[in-house]
Amino acid sequence: MKHLFALFISPLLFTLLFHAACPPLARADEYLIAPADVLDISVWGEQELRRDELVVRPDGKISFPLAGDVEVAGKTTAEVKDLIENALRPYVPQAAVTVIVAQLGSMQFYVLGKVQRPGMYNVGKGLNVLQALSMAGGLTPFAKEKEIVVIRSEGTSTVQFPFNYDQVKEGKKLEQNIPLQRGDVVLVP
Repeated sequence: MKHLFALFISPLLFTLLFHAACPPLARADEYLIAPADVLDISVWGEQELRRDELVVRPDGKISFPLAGDVEVAGKTTAEVKDLIENALRPYVPQAAVTVIVAQLGSMQFYVLGKVQRPGMYNVGKGLNVLQALSMAGGLTPFAKEKEIVVIRSEGTSTVQFPFNYDQVKEGKKLEQNIPLQRGDVVLVP
């Protein structure tokens, strides 16, 4: 009977210990804060601890009263809320923090070359290459439809993804129409 008890308790104990030691990961659909985003943070009942339009610095941090510099880049609003509540606990034991992403300064991409409106674009949600080209007003008559490329920085290296507009507009090889990431450049020769 003791062995049967151990069979049930051991997995339960492991699960409890694992979840206590490892915080849950952000879901794939949750927005992760990045440099240049603008946050509004307030503490319920503490008007002097309200901060609007806090810009996330290039180092990924913000400064908040009593909490000091807080690393927020790569975290969800729920994770930032927990960080600030924990930092404030010695000063405001029952702190109830609200964190709102007021402006997405980090969801930027660029469309350059032979499009109607080249430039930097800032969007509130993800988009693909076709949508980016549409935002830029479409291709000019002399654009090389078969030679478009998406340029992406990944750490210290640069990766290029070919995009053949001629094929995609005919419904062929649609896998080229990749989702853009922060900082991507769509180059239309």
